[in-house]
Amino acid sequence: MTDDPGDPKLDTACAQLGGTRPTAVNLRWALDRMRAHLRALPTANRAEAAWREAANIAEQDVAINRAIGEHGLLLIAALQQRLQRTVNVLTHCNAGWLATVDWGTALAPIYLAHDAGTPVHVWVSETRPRNQGLLTAWELREQGVAHTVIADNAAGHLLQRGQVDVVLVGADRVTRRGDVCNKIGTYLKALAAREAKVPFYVAVPGPTVDWTLEDGLSEIPIEERSGEEVRVVQGLTPGGAPCAARLLGAAAGVANPAFDVTPAHLVTGLITERGVCAANAEALAKMFR
Repeated sequence: MTDDPGDPKLDTACAQLGGTRPTAVNLRWALDRMRAHLRALPTANRAEAAWREAANIAEQDVAINRAIGEHGLLLIAALQQRLQRTVNVLTHCNAGWLATVDWGTALAPIYLAHDAGTPVHVWVSETRPRNQGLLTAWELREQGVAHTVIADNAAGHLLQRGQVDVVLVGADRVTRRGDVCNKIGTYLKALAAREAKVPFYVAVPGPTVDWTLEDGLSEIPIEERSGEEVRVVQGLTPGGAPCAARLLGAAAGVANPAFDVTPAHLVTGLITERGVCAANAEALAKMFR
């Protein structure tokens, strides 16, 4: 943009950036907003204006996530009052301040609960092969929030045995009828939560709702990532140096979908910056009308 702020270069940059995340809708929303903002300006003013608009988007993200946290806090506090003990939250993927700005989405209610003195403990799903649960665990440690990392497949066991009080996850895209697309493995947790009669909530910023789509299963494109993420595990040596351990040969066939879709009927509620609503078209439209 600094070298060539014209429309063709703007369109090329938006296309290149948008192609990096075909499943998540937030990036497309931000790019569309930025392009519309810059197209209305003389080319000589666009570079500086782009920085200002990016800062505005970041500040808006802080406010949205803080509001999600406040609405989610009410749910956690109500659970704690009913249970009269520590609330055990199961989460999946990383939806904290590493992923967004300042608060995060699904982790914002947890941080506010911890800050308010509400006893809370988090079961952190690894989210392999993304390993984003490890980022969540690092965040929670830095914030002083009690947590325990679990293998993804341990979640059903914990739900079955009554060791989870609520499931709280983020989202990369939500359709207008409330279908939720999130990191791979979310759907399995929703199924287990329904069987165990444990509430399943999704933290959803307004820009994550894709009003152009209805059926998440058939309409949301699912990113297929490199098979090497499954074939090779990244870690550290005993001395703390980065290393890689190969589990499968390069010729081994691997499927590596990055996301899955949880149908709206498995979702207890959507926690948005405007409040908590049911996962259906009528409730979403009313919330964001």
